Amino acid sequence: MTTGLYCLFIAVLLPYLIAGSSAYFRIKQFGVVNNQNPRQQAAALEGAGARIVAAQANAWEALLVFASALFIANVSGVDASVVTTASIIFIVGRVLHPICYVANLATLRSISFVVAMGSCLWLIGSSLFT
Repeated sequence: MTTGLYCLFIAVLLPYLIAGSSAYFRIKQFGVVNNQNPRQQAAALEGAGARIVAAQANAWEALLVFASALFIANVSGVDASVVTTASIIFIVGRVLHPICYVANLATLRSISFVVAMGSCLWLIGSSLFT
């Protein structure tokens, strides 16, 4: 398995890990995780809890972009070193994103978002010139 596919696997796990960490904020704010109406409870979260829910939604969105970019790069025959480097950059940016989101570091969060999305654009752009 290539590094890009390992990174895709990590990217698939990230939204689930972020969702799991939201349990802490649900318990902190409400005293319990409401498994009967989890989306309603998530919508009622405030502060860091609300931000972790937003980070999870963003992780799902980013996963689609990364998976598509990785597919395009692989089908187009982009050099493996480019795919590896861009994939690692994506994962680093995406791991930092929810951390910055919860910590309320908006500028760093935005930078991590741009870096991760930039790596996807790099993959797609590289496929255009292969």
